[in-house]
Amino acid sequence: MRDQEPGPADGERLSTREAAELLGVKPETVYAYVSRGLLDSRRTPGGRGSTFDAKEVRALARRNRREGGSTASPGGEPAVRTRLTLIDRDRYYFRGVDAVELAGRCSYEEVAEWLWTGRPHPGAVFTAPEASVAVARRAVGALPEHAGPADRLRVATIAAATADPLRFDLSEEAVLGTARVLIPTLVAALPPVGQDQGGDGPLARRLWARLTGLPADRGSLRTLETALALLADHDLAASTLAVRVAASARAHAYAAVSAGLGVIEGPLHGAASGLAHRMLLDVLDRGAAPVVAEELRAGRRVPGLGHRLYPGEDPRARALFALLAEIPRAAPVLAAAREVAATAARSTPLHANVDLALAVLTVSCGMPASAGETIFAVARTAGWIAHALEEYAERPLRMRPSGVYVGPRPPVPVPLSE
Repeated sequence: MRDQEPGPADGERLSTREAAELLGVKPETVYAYVSRGLLDSRRTPGGRGSTFDAKEVRALARRNRREGGSTASPGGEPAVRTRLTLIDRDRYYFRGVDAVELAGRCSYEEVAEWLWTGRPHPGAVFTAPEASVAVARRAVGALPEHAGPADRLRVATIAAATADPLRFDLSEEAVLGTARVLIPTLVAALPPVGQDQGGDGPLARRLWARLTGLPADRGSLRTLETALALLADHDLAASTLAVRVAASARAHAYAAVSAGLGVIEGPLHGAASGLAHRMLLDVLDRGAAPVVAEELRAGRRVPGLGHRLYPGEDPRARALFALLAEIPRAAPVLAAAREVAATAARSTPLHANVDLALAVLTVSCGMPASAGETIFAVARTAGWIAHALEEYAERPLRMRPSGVYVGPRPPVPVPLSE
């Protein structure tokens, strides 16, 4: 006979504090469950508090344990347990290792392998088979000239999937094989701007030729390499959540990456560096004061400033600015970025974020405004694969929140045509 869980008898009502203790969360999280329709509450007669059905609370507690910790964060948002990235006190870590230190010592490929396997892979190099590259290039080549980076990468991903008859194999070994082929395929599918570096060598050098026609000096290439490594993952950002939802439904790795690419096109995510790029060009022409004033007057946030997860300075921006300071041709653009931050700080004390640092790189290296989005998407593909691998090991379809219906109460008469 199964042991009975300790707790109040059926039919008994729990206070908010008692419900929180049973669920192992803070009291404010209990109310978050109510707002999400996971719990019903009842006002205490003659009082200001709420009570909860003990049976319902215990059922939710069992469900949370069964789903491996998919409960809620202290702020009330849904939370998912992950071993990949921790963001804490203006620093962030990949599997417990300081991500900035890791990016300073390892290539992008080595960082990707660390995220995927938790094991070091010195000298890791990703190469793609010609068949995969050929089909991706044909698909991307058919797009109109105005197609953006996310369009090209999404089409390349879908095309590469069609060339892989084993894409539905979701075993760890198969998904890792897909990842090591997909990322270089995405880079190779982009139309070259400079001298094509072919399929060998570090991924950063191959990507460089897709971003600018300028020669790759050592400092700039090192900065691009570091940017890719720093951006490989950043916990459950919007695009990563989309990837995990797709993986929860057991979509294959190409489809999961495609879901992430569909989200980064928004100006609040992967495309944010493009706004900062255009602003810096304007600042170089007119100075920071009038440009910042126009942004504030229009009620817009100044691009490249502030981050909701970092009260202080974005560690990714700090690391990239240090590298950019060593590149002579980046000096005027870096000065413009610092002038923007100093000017905006007079009204809003916000620090530079990674989008502003990426914009300094793209402007100073003669890249288009969309280059930051390309760098972001290629880099983040590594993290998306890592999160998909984690999700494949969880219970299928667990990423299924409950809707809180606020429409008219049924039954509603069937509408008749006039």
